[in-house]
Amino acid sequence: MSGAGRYTIGVLTLSDKGSRGEREDESGRIVREMVAGLGEVTRYQVIPDEEELIVRTLVEWADRDGLDLILTTGGTGLTPRDVTPEATARVIEREVPGMAEAMRMASLQKTPHAMLSRAMAGVRRHSLIINLPGSPKGVRENLEVVLPALEHGLAKLKGDPSECAR
Repeated sequence: MSGAGRYTIGVLTLSDKGSRGEREDESGRIVREMVAGLGEVTRYQVIPDEEELIVRTLVEWADRDGLDLILTTGGTGLTPRDVTPEATARVIEREVPGMAEAMRMASLQKTPHAMLSRAMAGVRRHSLIINLPGSPKGVRENLEVVLPALEHGLAKLKGDPSECAR
């Protein structure tokens, strides 16, 4: 396949309240809207901040479903229930630190709280997994930072042999 719209995408929202139906998942909605040009969101789920459940879901989406891109929202801060980075670290085979660094760097221009983010990005098999913040504003601002690199990164991950330099 070629061109935009060729990738399968999963959006995983980590929220205790959201998983119980006590909060609308605005952040997940924003992610789905922002990545619409990259492909189809074929998996979407809101689950509680439980490390083992997050691990199982990420592995299932990467290994069984073969999703190209998995975006998580929530669980990247400092509260005891924020375990998304730990779950992601257990799942990925290779880290992509530049994505998390770029998100933090851009966010630091807006708030000093950005340095508290523990978000990470990495690859499992042929799936790129990126942690995003849980707030609607934070998820939008962070996804805007990495979105321009996603098409190229996903193409490379899928084996695109073309040269990176132009």
